[in-house]
Amino acid sequence: MCKIIAVANQKGGVGKTTTTSNLGIGLAKQGKRVLLIDADAQGSLTASLGFTEPDSLEVTLASIMGELIHDEEVGQMKGILHHEEGIDLMPGNIELSGLEVSLVNVMSRELVLKEYIGMVKEDYDYILIDCMPSLGMLTINAFACADSILIPVQAAYLPVKGLQQLIKTIGRVKRQLNPRLEIEGILLTMVDSRTNYARDISGMLKEAYGSRVRIFSNVIPISVRAAEISAEGVSIYKHDPKGKAASAYQSLTEEVLADGH
Repeated sequence: MCKIIAVANQKGGVGKTTTTSNLGIGLAKQGKRVLLIDADAQGSLTASLGFTEPDSLEVTLASIMGELIHDEEVGQMKGILHHEEGIDLMPGNIELSGLEVSLVNVMSRELVLKEYIGMVKEDYDYILIDCMPSLGMLTINAFACADSILIPVQAAYLPVKGLQQLIKTIGRVKRQLNPRLEIEGILLTMVDSRTNYARDISGMLKEAYGSRVRIFSNVIPISVRAAEISAEGVSIYKHDPKGKAASAYQSLTEEVLADGH
């Protein structure tokens, strides 16, 4: 059984990419077979894993989905890159913006990514999808094939309204396209442990959503070291293994594993 988790928030800068890569590598360190999918046209996940020129890659998520749209044969492992820390990556780049536009006219346009994942999921225990900061067609594609959605939220700005829109969209996808879709949980990121602010935010989140949505007990602290890693192409576990961010991602990994399938 492969569990598919989409990491999503239509607001940018909340730590989606860092969460995707460090959770993914955390799962791989626990012996799981993990595929990360970069479904963001900025290609930040691809770049942060050391593939620094995403736009020059020949085969990416956009080209694979394009082939599926045109009913072309797609080799199962085609385009998948391997990272030294034991995960696989289906890279993304700027071509995804064009794909987003062309999907509008495609039959079953919400299910193209699902078709791709159906081809590869036998080989993995976990597939994590880094979604773009919008609720466009690609993000809907991710929701349509995911088992659950992990929502990183930056502690400093609590966009309760933005979250309501996201949760509404998730509800709509669940009703219309993917009845088994659940919310994995809300993850507070960029938390400054020196302020009570994070506790207040956590309280507000629990008040607003607590009964319906899990709020992860682990929060991800603000960490200069974590901010440096995107330039290095390695995870926080390699860059600063004894730091507080590494141990927070380690605990998050355990929380996700405890859910199992």
